[in-house]
Amino acid sequence: MNPDPKAASKLDPNLTSDLRGKLDYAGYLHLDRVLSSQEPRSPHNAHDELLFIIQHQTSELWFKLMIHEIRHAIALLQQDNLEAAFKDLARVKHIQTQLVNQWSVLATLTPNDYATFRPSLGPSSGFQSHQNRLLEFLLGYKNAEHLKFFEHRPEIRAELDNALRSYSLYDEYLRYLARHGHAIPKEVLDADPAAKREPHPGVIAVFKNIYQHPEENNWDAYEMAEKLLDIDETHAIWRYRHYLVVRRIIGLKRGTGGSSGSQYLQNVVSDIFFPELWNVRTEL
Repeated sequence: MNPDPKAASKLDPNLTSDLRGKLDYAGYLHLDRVLSSQEPRSPHNAHDELLFIIQHQTSELWFKLMIHEIRHAIALLQQDNLEAAFKDLARVKHIQTQLVNQWSVLATLTPNDYATFRPSLGPSSGFQSHQNRLLEFLLGYKNAEHLKFFEHRPEIRAELDNALRSYSLYDEYLRYLARHGHAIPKEVLDADPAAKREPHPGVIAVFKNIYQHPEENNWDAYEMAEKLLDIDETHAIWRYRHYLVVRRIIGLKRGTGGSSGSQYLQNVVSDIFFPELWNVRTEL
């Protein structure tokens, strides 16, 4: 069959075809490394293990971008550039939506499919994802006990410890509010950033005023509160989808790495990052 001359004519004549010695698509993206990093461990090269690996590797890439955006948003808040941070946080929410939808692909894995390679996972577990933990720390959801799972990787543990002891995105938002005339209690501003935060009635009162009177030069603060709530809500949806997919694949069996599997995931579904932003709804 002869090629369609009309189809051939659709090619842009200015496209570079001689790429010898030049940067091309594969080179820019280091595809040789990216596409060779999927290494199934099952002895019989189980067909479905590749899906499992790619699901988690792509999640880690999205986590990396979210970390990049949140760190940038933190820096902008420190500079009192709240509006510029909105773009970063909008991007984070879209990434979260991508991660929620991605569970549908893994849900095509049946219990029998998973059983063909599960023994090859050893004690490795998604609970050991340091980027997922770093995301939580950067947002303000902190638990020092999680550091013990990374003692075998000193560089990663040091990065997590630094995030644990640094002001989170939520901390910086409260400090921004204090600098702009909102009555954030001193004990909240002076609290140890590594400590687990409990809802404070004084902070809830500040948010109540922001929500009730956004027109009083509070629109930026209002918008930031809503963007944080969007992130919190979408992360809860991601957790719930994670729970459902794991329950669908392994039922009530224990997970890898010693976890209780779907039972643990069910227990953390209701965890939230910003309780004061949720609690203020009751006051309005």
